[in-house]
Amino acid sequence: MTIEVKVPLLPESVADATVSSWHKKAGDSVMRDENLVDLETDKVMLEVPAPADGILKEIRVPNGGSVKASEIIAIIEAASAVSKAEKASETTEVAAAAVAAAAPTAATAGPAVRRVAAEHDVDLTAVAGTGKGGRITRENIMATLTTPATQMTATTATVTAAHEDKRVPMTRIRARIAERLLEVSQSTAMLTTFNEVNLQQVMALRNRYKEKFEKRHNVRLGFMSFFVRAAVESLKRSPIVNASIDGDDIVYHNYFNIGVAVSTERGLVVPVLRDADQMSMAEIEAKIVECANRARTGKLTMEDMQGGTFTITNGGVFGSLLSTPILNSPQSAILGMHKIEERAVVENGQIVIRPMMYLAMSYDHRIIDGKESVSFLVAIKELLEDPARLLLEI
Repeated sequence: MTIEVKVPLLPESVADATVSSWHKKAGDSVMRDENLVDLETDKVMLEVPAPADGILKEIRVPNGGSVKASEIIAIIEAASAVSKAEKASETTEVAAAAVAAAAPTAATAGPAVRRVAAEHDVDLTAVAGTGKGGRITRENIMATLTTPATQMTATTATVTAAHEDKRVPMTRIRARIAERLLEVSQSTAMLTTFNEVNLQQVMALRNRYKEKFEKRHNVRLGFMSFFVRAAVESLKRSPIVNASIDGDDIVYHNYFNIGVAVSTERGLVVPVLRDADQMSMAEIEAKIVECANRARTGKLTMEDMQGGTFTITNGGVFGSLLSTPILNSPQSAILGMHKIEERAVVENGQIVIRPMMYLAMSYDHRIIDGKESVSFLVAIKELLEDPARLLLEI
């Protein structure tokens, strides 16, 4: 019995998907619920599991092909049918093997030798076999590679390949990122304001309690939870920064869904911490770790990345000292964190060394004025430089 493998239902607003990578090839055995293929949409990767045990009989859409929901992409021969077919073919295979052994043909070579020949682009018909019955051995293949003519050809091919351009199509996610970035630059009046924050108190608090925190909550105490909490408190004071534009209207959101940018091999994605104002610092840290792991393994869903009202991105993990983050439409503002670097600063008339970070806030100037953006960023700075205020909400 044959079983059809179909594309699952795609996320809302996603019309099609691209076959990213088949994990099996035609003829391979498969087990029920084993991942057969990854499908890439504009935002997420989808896994298509095997519906039953059996043999992958046919792949109808190769890597790079475009598919739609419910489209048949492969055929599986069920395990029961495979067993009957195998029994019926045993006698034929034995007989064929006996004939082949008794009368080897010209250029006879085993699978391993053929693979070596293919890797080195060697024509088997031009190789004299010295093995039993005239079979071609691996040594026969390698011997052809030691001739001056072959060496010269290989060297020339290597040099030529080194000077050729490599052209590969964009992944669906990368193409969508490019499209959205261009759209933001053309449809918003984006401006960026900068400030710097002294993280001495945050680092001292973190160093003092990180072991107890991890032991109590089973999650590491990072810096991001401090920034999320500071952003939420600042958004409460500046509602316009948490707003967005819808046509000719300004929509004020009375909830705080904070997006945290995560870098993956397929591009940047932004999972959302919903109702971050109601989360403890331990819950924030745990959720960030969970989202980051799911992002890097392609497990995020469209729902995980929708509904954000404000985004935080951290270029500092890659060593960035200062940058201008781009808005995550339709949001009106984004906060950019950067590398923590010890610098000389003046405190109470004295030059001291402090762990400093540059902050960048990009915003849509159509609804957020300069005064509001600066006030918002100063509020974040003040909360981080005196983190006790985060607990007291003052």
